[in-house]
Amino acid sequence: MTPLTLVESRAIPLPLANVDTDQLIPARFMKRPRSEGYGPFLLHDLRAEPASEAARLDHPTFAGAQILITRRNFGSGSSREAAVYALADFGFRCILAPSFGDIFASNAVKNGVLPAIIAEADAEALLNNETVRSGGAVHIDLAQQIIRVGNHTIGFEIEPVWKTQLLNGWDDIDMTRSYSGAIADFVARDAQARPWAAPSRR
Repeated sequence: MTPLTLVESRAIPLPLANVDTDQLIPARFMKRPRSEGYGPFLLHDLRAEPASEAARLDHPTFAGAQILITRRNFGSGSSREAAVYALADFGFRCILAPSFGDIFASNAVKNGVLPAIIAEADAEALLNNETVRSGGAVHIDLAQQIIRVGNHTIGFEIEPVWKTQLLNGWDDIDMTRSYSGAIADFVARDAQARPWAAPSRR
């Protein structure tokens, strides 16, 4: 994965709560191979309604946005990883919300997307911020866990292990390999302390 340290981008405000994975990518599009890209199908049915808040995804004001700001319980519902594929393929690197579906958040990290938890009051402030709504830049610093819009700065939460993985671009295997020195030391010490435990070799 590509390491995620700083994101500076337009942000799309999506003032909807309980957006589930079935809405993020309807099941009928999941028969397509990932290589074709799932981005065009992100929130497909909601985007098709001109008056929907999701129609902002196609508005020129937010072209190239890498940040999505939304409300609580984002990514609830089924465990389909394709929901994160659709977000990543659309170009999002960071989702800001007061809470996430647990499996969705884990899938997001595994695909290099930051699920940043912010307070509900901060979510509402960002959703209504004029800089955000006019397509101005939003700055996200993962190392410092801060979001900056103009002169306003707020913090966000992220699981420490997930933060380490995103900062380094590591998947679960890479994370384990980062402890290879400690693992080797343990194996060597254990071989001395419990030689009888090692499997016999013929």
